[in-house]
Amino acid sequence: MAARTALVTGGIGGIGSAICRELAAKGFRVVAGYYPAEKDLAEQWQQKQHAEGLKFEIASGDVSSFEDSQQMVRDIETRVGPIDVLINCAGITRDKTFRKMEPDQWRAVISTNLDSLFNVTRQVVDGMMERGWGRIVNISSVNGQRGQFGQTNYSAAKAGAHGFTMALAQEVARKGVTVNTVSPGYIATEMTQAIAEEVRQQIIAQVPMARMGEPDEVAYLVGVLCDDRAGYITGANYELNGGLFMSF
Repeated sequence: MAARTALVTGGIGGIGSAICRELAAKGFRVVAGYYPAEKDLAEQWQQKQHAEGLKFEIASGDVSSFEDSQQMVRDIETRVGPIDVLINCAGITRDKTFRKMEPDQWRAVISTNLDSLFNVTRQVVDGMMERGWGRIVNISSVNGQRGQFGQTNYSAAKAGAHGFTMALAQEVARKGVTVNTVSPGYIATEMTQAIAEEVRQQIIAQVPMARMGEPDEVAYLVGVLCDDRAGYITGANYELNGGLFMSF
């Protein structure tokens, strides 16, 4: 059987890059999606991966736009093939206390982190159902479960991601398509490393494991959910936060 194709939105970021590598190791053809304004960064990323022997494709698309997402998927299908695995990993933050948050800060986060799930998934789900196999994994956040001061926009979007997961999972289950959520806690990426050391230590002090997670740990779990043997797992949320937030 020909290799299946996986699209990772936000694929050139810290967590996205780790997911791309994990899926490549599992035999998928991997396409990393990137925001159009980051074209140069994406090409540099691709060259670096190629130098390490990883022949990833890249694809430009603003996931907050339905039309842009549609064009991105058409481009991938033309160049690479039908998309069998979709990892919705693209996300941004625009933190501000609610009383000071401006409408554009609210809209930017909701559009990129939540609307994108509709915009991109809508382009690929019919093909997955027609072929009788598909894996959709939505990257949420511990702060979508417990809330976070200064993140009403982000927490709302990430909580909404799992509502989307549970509803869509029911619609596509009989066609061999699974839909799941992974909710990471604080992960050691360039973004979190940019946090002031004092603040970072305060965050780590709240985590029972007394450390941040690694991108590869998130990627491993995503890889498991994309395996053929994960076909009976759907509509679930997987917490990956070192014990920062526990539920069942």
